[in-house]
Amino acid sequence: MRLFLSEGSAQGLKVLAAAEASGARVRLERVPPDGHVVPFLTHPRVPALHLDSGTVLFSPNAICQYFFLLAGKEPNDLTNQWLEWETTELQPAVSTALYCHLVQGKKGEEVLGAIRKTLTYIDQSLTSKATPYLAGEAESVADIVLWAALFPVLRDESCLPDELHALRSWFQTMNLSEPCRSAAVSVLTPKGVQAFKLYLQKQPGPTLHWEKPAANEPEEEELAERSLSEEEIAAAAEAWARGPAALPERWQPPSPVLPVEGRRNVLITSALPYVNNVPHLGNIIGCVLSADVFARYCRLQNWNTLYVCGTDEYGTATETKALEEGLTPQQICDKYNAIHIQIYRWFDISFDYFGRTTTAHQTAIAQDIFQRLLERNMLLTDTVDQLRCERCQRFLADRFVEGICPFCNYEEARGDQCDKCGKLISAVELKKPQCKVCKDSPVVKSSQHLFLDLPQLEERLEKWLEQSWATGNWTTNSRFITRSWIRDGLKPRCITRDLKWGTPVPLDGFRDKVFYVWFDAPIGYLSITANYTDQWERWWKNPQQVQLYNFMAKDNVPFHSVIFPCTLLGAEDNYTLVNHLVATEYLNYEDGKFSKSRGVGVFGDMAQDTGIPADIWRFYLLFLRPEGQDSAFSWTDLMLKNNSELLNNLGNFVNRAGMFVCKFFGGRVPPMELGADDKRLLAHVTLELRQYNQLLEKVRIRDALRCILSISRYGNQYIQVNEPWKRIKGHDADRTRAGTVTGVAVNIAALISVMLQPYMPGISATIQRQLCVPQACNVLTDTFLCLLPPGHQIGTVTPLFQKLENEHIEALRKRFGGGQAQAACVASANVTPSGPGGGAVLAGDPQKVKELAEEVAEQADHVRQLKASKAEKGQIDGEVAKLLELKKQLAVAEGKTPEPPALKGKRK
Repeated sequence: MRLFLSEGSAQGLKVLAAAEASGARVRLERVPPDGHVVPFLTHPRVPALHLDSGTVLFSPNAICQYFFLLAGKEPNDLTNQWLEWETTELQPAVSTALYCHLVQGKKGEEVLGAIRKTLTYIDQSLTSKATPYLAGEAESVADIVLWAALFPVLRDESCLPDELHALRSWFQTMNLSEPCRSAAVSVLTPKGVQAFKLYLQKQPGPTLHWEKPAANEPEEEELAERSLSEEEIAAAAEAWARGPAALPERWQPPSPVLPVEGRRNVLITSALPYVNNVPHLGNIIGCVLSADVFARYCRLQNWNTLYVCGTDEYGTATETKALEEGLTPQQICDKYNAIHIQIYRWFDISFDYFGRTTTAHQTAIAQDIFQRLLERNMLLTDTVDQLRCERCQRFLADRFVEGICPFCNYEEARGDQCDKCGKLISAVELKKPQCKVCKDSPVVKSSQHLFLDLPQLEERLEKWLEQSWATGNWTTNSRFITRSWIRDGLKPRCITRDLKWGTPVPLDGFRDKVFYVWFDAPIGYLSITANYTDQWERWWKNPQQVQLYNFMAKDNVPFHSVIFPCTLLGAEDNYTLVNHLVATEYLNYEDGKFSKSRGVGVFGDMAQDTGIPADIWRFYLLFLRPEGQDSAFSWTDLMLKNNSELLNNLGNFVNRAGMFVCKFFGGRVPPMELGADDKRLLAHVTLELRQYNQLLEKVRIRDALRCILSISRYGNQYIQVNEPWKRIKGHDADRTRAGTVTGVAVNIAALISVMLQPYMPGISATIQRQLCVPQACNVLTDTFLCLLPPGHQIGTVTPLFQKLENEHIEALRKRFGGGQAQAACVASANVTPSGPGGGAVLAGDPQKVKELAEEVAEQADHVRQLKASKAEKGQIDGEVAKLLELKKQLAVAEGKTPEPPALKGKRK
């Protein structure tokens, strides 16, 4: 590996210290600050890490994480949170402070005061910990990264205020560590601190974010987040003048949508929602809503786009739900497929086709892929011992059997794991197993099954992954989860089950079996497309012309990055494999999890009953989209974001711009005579537009939304500074100025209506209807054009958003709080306080027993998913602890005495 650094680069401290701390072996190559480490990049990028595979990493934090991963030091959730905070909060503040101190000569006290808030935050976090490190008992990549960010400004811990004792102690410890000392010497070289100054003088100067004008004294300098060159300003003004005629013609895709040679053909899928339940807000943002934003953006870019999805309907969970509701599996699928369709229609998800997996095409395509794997010797046969219920006349899937754990003697262990001690088990290892349907004792019988030979396909998989990672936009968590699966070598994967509800296995000796749902379900993308068009192979057997994007939550990653690609690689039929795997973290609800059984959280079929429009839900979910770490839905935050970002910022600007046209200029866009300030504003808006496009190109959906809000802030500041409502009453020059400001502002509003379309399609359409924006303008480019020329007639302008009142929000919080909103009370010896859910558990309450049983099953499923995705041990342990507490509550509700926790180690 080759590591490229520039002398005096503060970011270089991170990567050098991380390399030393992790023991990574790199070849250091120094380049000048303006040197190009990759020829085709327009701008220099250091530090840069060239991997032996040819891949180049540019993000300093990503390089640091890579070094630690090579050393087997996997980050925990707290580490990831610190890294994101460093990127979004600490680094911008420190960079500005450093520039102003070393280049502009600001006093040290002033600079330290500017970053005091971030220093205090770190100090408070360290004070609350029992260890001297940020994210654990040992020095982590987070410690290295934060030390490197602070070192150029602080350098000597003695300059830290006395009250920040914990921060000072931590910083001193880091300064004395060998990796940090070595990195500081290497980056500073003999020039010392002067090396930082020389490097910074060659970089664009940041704006002093803490230098704000006094109240009621707005300044146009507020608009400048970075300095603009005269060339940029002139180019923005020239582009603006070209007007809508410079827009490319809107692409009208064929019907049905099929790949077109010479165009960018984008195929988008979101993980197929399972049909046995109603999706909650976390499910919606993790899959269909994120994919919808990107699909709408692709269409605005004139890319030939197909977005398909559907319900995943086969498998054990469907059979279980059918038993619970007294319906057939097909009736369950029909019922919940209709519920899903209605929910996604209300959320305005723009599928080109939403299908399902219980179709003839699914059977035909799945069986064809199976036959190709069989012909190429990619399948293995092995005998598996299973439990069979003679009364029910079937082998029991894991969900249908429970018994006593062979390790801790817990009496309600399930067929795949014990939720008390957390150990993975085989159903045949259970003591006194019982069929959950009829309560009979099953017997052990052998059953032959088919396995996908993943070890034989591992080399092909790794070669394909290397190529896909080098050219595609895979999220960090999707790469990490994939690496963890293949790190210790792949094992054969069973692809058949002894069930009735599924795609039949077309092979003698196995015709009484069906395909395992995780072999079968991803093939649903192909079969759903086949139900959309009989020319589906032009999408799915055309990797040369098609770019495939998969959207999902992180627990689905290994099935899409390892198992399904191996299936298609082994079938050897030129299948289109995923180029961009986009995985979110988890969205939680307030202080806990979504739970249908407890009535906790907002589920898709409930959102429309809140009185809050679908576009507000879309906006808020996308605003807090869990891209780098888990995030949490908050009713208070929803109210604040609606009232500040939407009502007071975006809505206020669009409404003012349109109202000025109607009130002062008879509803027609006035002539505009651009001055220097106006042209500078055009350049700033153009920069935000380009940033928006760059972020969405990389599927950074949450960050791109901030660009729209930034543009509306520019617009509000522009109006506030120029006061057109006053100038319209003045002399000719003032009235001309009022017309220019109004015309520019309403054109910014028109641009916002286009950029907003992927996020809030209903609000976008309303703005365009009010401003009479031509449909031809719904195309995105990298330039801000005058879309509404002088003389353009607009329509009636009305407010876009309504204020959310605290009383309404509190009522909704109580309504969707479930057990969390109930006051716990202990009325007698038969009542015991519940755990995380709140409320009380009464012995002998049948309804409570049913609710807790469902909750236990739901939590156990969650634990199994975490283990299947090889989540962090700490996260798994926490969820197992919640499960054990729920089991305890269930025992109390059933009138049983809760068992004490299993002892471990010496105490045992």
